[in-house]
Amino acid sequence: MPVPSMNRRAFVQKTAVTGAAVAVAGSVTAGPAQAADRTPGHRPRTWSFSILGTTDLHSHVFDWDYYQDKAYSDAKGNSVGVARVATLVKQQREAKGEERVLLVDAGDIIQGTSLAYYFARVDPIGDKVKHPMAVAMNHMRYDAAALGNHEFNYGIDTLRKFESQCRFPLLGANALDAKTLKPAFQPYTVKRICVPGAPDIKVGVLGLTNPGIALWDKDNVSGRMVFPGLVEQAKKYVPRLRALGCDVVFLTDHSGLDGSSSYGDELPYVENASNLVAEQVPGIDAILVGHTHVEVPSYTVKNAETGEEVLLSEPYCWGYRLTVFDFELELVRGQWKVTRKTAQTLNPNTVDEDPEIRKLLEADHELVVKYVNTAVGTCAEDLSAADSCWKDVPIMDFIHQVQMDSVKAGLSASDAALPLISVAAPFSRTADIPAGSVTIKDIAGLYIYDNTLYGKKLTGAQLKDYLEYAAKYYHQVPAGTKVDTATLTNANSFWDYMYDTAAGVSYDIDIAAAEGSRIKNLTHDGKPVADDQVFVVAVNNYRANGGSGYPHIAAADIAYSSTDEIRQLMIDYVTAKGSLNPADFAATNWKLTQDGTPVF
Repeated sequence: MPVPSMNRRAFVQKTAVTGAAVAVAGSVTAGPAQAADRTPGHRPRTWSFSILGTTDLHSHVFDWDYYQDKAYSDAKGNSVGVARVATLVKQQREAKGEERVLLVDAGDIIQGTSLAYYFARVDPIGDKVKHPMAVAMNHMRYDAAALGNHEFNYGIDTLRKFESQCRFPLLGANALDAKTLKPAFQPYTVKRICVPGAPDIKVGVLGLTNPGIALWDKDNVSGRMVFPGLVEQAKKYVPRLRALGCDVVFLTDHSGLDGSSSYGDELPYVENASNLVAEQVPGIDAILVGHTHVEVPSYTVKNAETGEEVLLSEPYCWGYRLTVFDFELELVRGQWKVTRKTAQTLNPNTVDEDPEIRKLLEADHELVVKYVNTAVGTCAEDLSAADSCWKDVPIMDFIHQVQMDSVKAGLSASDAALPLISVAAPFSRTADIPAGSVTIKDIAGLYIYDNTLYGKKLTGAQLKDYLEYAAKYYHQVPAGTKVDTATLTNANSFWDYMYDTAAGVSYDIDIAAAEGSRIKNLTHDGKPVADDQVFVVAVNNYRANGGSGYPHIAAADIAYSSTDEIRQLMIDYVTAKGSLNPADFAATNWKLTQDGTPVF
């Protein structure tokens, strides 16, 4: 919806951002919250404004679970979707004044739900087909959004189409053209908060994305883009924003704040670097944090050089929360200075969805609901993933079978002579393929990511290292101690999607043993796996390119690769056979033990 001309007007100024024109928003009239800040006939000395933040929306528009085909619900009472967040945004603008509120996102917008997949692959966005997230975010009048790593999942061309549909810039100061090393996207934007009778408050918004894109979406970006570190690029651009006269410098980072990296030393740049940016780069006032799907209402980091406190906040994911940064400023010798800043997160589960977004996107939503309810075959019995994190269950063997069948069909004659195995992770403990009719949503709920398939070569010794790394998923539970599945896994740090099981080999995981010595009785075809034995391993592209830091796999020789999504291969498998029968693929080839005694 366009901004009413009586409340707000847009300016455009030429600024040195790779030759691009940068949109700068301001206002010409005072909102209701301004009365306290000025006395008639006197120049205002103080002013306040807010920046609202979302992150990791992952194409959640409505409060709906496409995998369950019903309204979203979880044990914590969260709601999802920007339609509810939009209502909170409206409330903030009404309370504080339209011209006193900016709206920013920290990335991962166009991937993550069946809605996202539909408009990337089934009915791709283009001149006549608009991405629902572009429609929703344009309606909400976002001022800027950082690029997330999942923006690259469907390729750069799809990302560019989405970018062209947005009426706000996608920012990525560390997304560079591989040949020129110049920014491939706008690094920053400058917004103006208009203060009647006083200078405008200039707010510089710098966007930074995740260096891990170079690994996780290697197939889409290799040779086209490179992704240096957040600290390195912030050191370049924060001084530039200050030189442009920005009174407030605000960063939107698709990067967590604990200094960790899931990919180990595969890249020279830190994955979750927002805390390091705050500490090492002077001149930053606040950072909207994303990527790690956690709620951090307010967190401060002291800058090592200036001693100034940098304010950070991460509003969870999926529209679970909205961050509100509130800034208070004082005019000192003609220059605005930040005197106070606070952050909090708001929960949208207490408000209704924005009816205008519902009206704009109801038809798109219904198209996707119809698509995910399309029947593709039948299933002989109920297949549940509830125990998939500690037991070898048939529903996981379904994934393994599809991966091995697909890789086997594409191997060269020489590689086809090698033993073939598969590795895959339990993405969703709530996934269930029911007995009877099987729909697209049943399979999509099991394989929730848009991963493609590789075949890579590992030796027996490397495979054992790989499985030892996976076994870090479990806490050590000494023999004789009762095993409680509620506390068995390290899922708060080594998440379910990071835990690979294997099919095609047999092995035990001794949870009584220390990390690094848990894999026992590793065999293939009834014989111990030799260190120099060579296997073709069916594995998804995320893991094959180094995702989650597994050893050896990123550097391993490629025997097979495909651009087909594994989820679609699973749908094709059921469609071709007409039925899904665990008797065709189920095999118990791994188990948990305590000092040799089976746990379950």
